[in-house]
Amino acid sequence: MDTVIELHNIWKNYSGLEILKGINLNVGEGEFISIRGKSGVGKTTLLKIIGLLESPDHGEVKILGKAANKLSDHEKSKLRLKAIGFIFQFFNLIPTLTVLENIELPLALAGVKKQERIKRAQELLQYFELSNLAQRFPETLSGGEKQRIAVIRALINNPKIILADEPTSSIDEENSNLLINLLKKINTEKNVTILLTTTDLYEKLPTTRDYILKDGRLMPK
Repeated sequence: MDTVIELHNIWKNYSGLEILKGINLNVGEGEFISIRGKSGVGKTTLLKIIGLLESPDHGEVKILGKAANKLSDHEKSKLRLKAIGFIFQFFNLIPTLTVLENIELPLALAGVKKQERIKRAQELLQYFELSNLAQRFPETLSGGEKQRIAVIRALINNPKIILADEPTSSIDEENSNLLINLLKKINTEKNVTILLTTTDLYEKLPTTRDYILKDGRLMPK
């Protein structure tokens, strides 16, 4: 199993407060990892560092074998577009775009031609049996539908890694179960590595490993 994420001695300080204290983590291809912890303990910060949106104060991050500290901002951006899909807590769908256009957006940023963008977005909607939502606008969707569309958007670039930041926190239990099952399907059928954060310390998840982030340190659950 190839290693796709490597964190070595990651430290992060905000306003004199150490949020992350020497985090070490290796994640193999196709794993499904949960990082659990109370609000404010640094879970989002850790995902941003893994997703190359923030830099640690100390330590080394490797994504697909590439050392992030040796990459320019442009190279980090290219790696994010190519290899990493993000699922945010509050969906981050653009209200003036249709569902199809929202899903296409990462491909547009990557310079993919319109015809190919539409084709790939339609294929994903069909794969997940959500083609009926293609021409709807986000304001007409339920919370569960919005989050499932956000998952599909995260997949559009065929990423190796999906980072899901508390994806079930804004939806009800039924839709949470649907979302987790969707992520499990992506993990097993497409062999995508998934890191998911949650404030629920006891939620049963289809993960290969579970961790707790507490007092700046990452510990096996």
